Amino acid sequence: MGETDLDRQVALLMQGTEYGDDALRQAMAEELRARLAEAGAQGRSLRVYCGFDPRTADLHLGHTVPMRKMRQFQELGHEVIFVIGRFTSLIGDPSDQDVLRAQLTPEQATANAETYAEQAFRILDPARTRIEFNDAWLSPISLRDWIRLASHFTIQQFLTRETFRKRWEAGDPIYLHEFFYAIMQGYDAYHLKTDVQIGGSDQLFNIVTAGRKLMEALGERPNIGIILGILPGTDGVLRMSKSRGNHIPLNTTPGDMYGKVMSVPDPAMGAYFRLVTRWTPEAIAQMEADLAAGRLHPRDAKMHLAREIVEIYFGAAEAGEAEAEFRRVYQQGGAPKAVEDVPVQAGWTLVDVLASSQALAPSRSEARRLIRQGAVRMGEETLTDPNLVLDLLEPKVIQVGRYRAARLVPAARPD
Repeated sequence: MGETDLDRQVALLMQGTEYGDDALRQAMAEELRARLAEAGAQGRSLRVYCGFDPRTADLHLGHTVPMRKMRQFQELGHEVIFVIGRFTSLIGDPSDQDVLRAQLTPEQATANAETYAEQAFRILDPARTRIEFNDAWLSPISLRDWIRLASHFTIQQFLTRETFRKRWEAGDPIYLHEFFYAIMQGYDAYHLKTDVQIGGSDQLFNIVTAGRKLMEALGERPNIGIILGILPGTDGVLRMSKSRGNHIPLNTTPGDMYGKVMSVPDPAMGAYFRLVTRWTPEAIAQMEADLAAGRLHPRDAKMHLAREIVEIYFGAAEAGEAEAEFRRVYQQGGAPKAVEDVPVQAGWTLVDVLASSQALAPSRSEARRLIRQGAVRMGEETLTDPNLVLDLLEPKVIQVGRYRAARLVPAARPD
C-alpha cells in the first residue's frame, strides 16, 4: 500500500521529535494519527498549544523550534494557541536547570511578553494564531483547588526527574514552589482542552507525565505530546543559549545570521534541517542521502541551510545578498562590508562598542570572549584589550571574525 496523505502528515508533524524511548515515540505517533483521522472525519481542526515563558525579551533560533512545529500544524489547517506564561514565569521552569531558576516579577514578565508575539509572528501566521496569557486562569485558582490538583502527584514522581534527582543527590536545595510548575503547565492544557501540546525534550515530564495525567484526572482526554529535540548552538554540542554565547539571535542582520549558521559544525546540520527549516522529511532524506554518497558537499549543504534560515526571517532578496557577501568574503578572500554605522560615545571601551551593536556582539560577555580570541581587528591591528578606550576623531571600520564589520563614527557631542 502506498503512502497516504495521513502518513505524510504524521511524518511531517513527528519530524524532529525526541522522546528518549522508541515505544513512547511510537505511541504518540499512533495517537496523533488517530486524532488526525478523527478530526478529519468530524470536519474539525485540532487544538494545538505551546507555552512560552517570557524570561527574556530577545529570542534566538533555539526559541523558534516549537514555533516552527506550530506553523506546520497551521499549514495543515489546525488551530494554534500561543500561550504566554506570565504566571508560570513567576516560578521559572526547573526542567533544564541544575540550580534554582530566578523568579521574575510580574512587571518583568509583562515587559518581556510584549516582544514575544512580534518576534513569533516572523514564523507563525497571525491570522491563524490565538494568543492567551495563562495568568488569566491560573491566578484565580484558590488554595482549596491547588490542594485538589496537587493530590494527583507524589513527591517521588518529581524526584525521579533528572534535574531534581541530581540536586537531591548533591545535597542542593529543591524548593517546594518548583513542583508547582509542572502542575500549572498541565492545568494550562486542561483549561484550553487541547488535542496536542508542543515542547522540547526537557518538557517530557511536564507534558507527557504531568499534563496528560492531570487532564485525565480532571475528566479530559489526554492530549498528545509532540516532544522536540533541543537545537545545539553554534558550537554544535551544547544547547543554544545567549549566556553561552553560542546562539543565533533573531534580531540581527541577514549577514550575521548567515555567517553564524555557516559556523555550525557539520555533524549538527541534521538537527538544524529538522528543527528550524521549512523542509519536508522527503527533502531532508534526499539531502542526507546525497551527503552520504558524496554527491553533495557539506559546505554546499550548509550554504543551502543558511540561505533557507535567513530567507525565513528576512526574505529571499536579503538571503541572496547575505549569501553573495559570504561568498565574496569566504571564497574570494575579501573583507566584509560594514553593515551599519555605530555611533561611539566619548570614553567608550572596546567592550562598550562591540556590545552596542547586535551586528558585532550580542552581549558584553560575548564581546569579551571575541576579544580574548583575537577576533577583533581595526585595519591591520588586532585589538586585544577589552578596556581600550576608543576616542574616535574620524570614522573607522571594525571587523569581528571573518563575516562581521561595522563603521564606527564619533557620536555627536552636545554643544
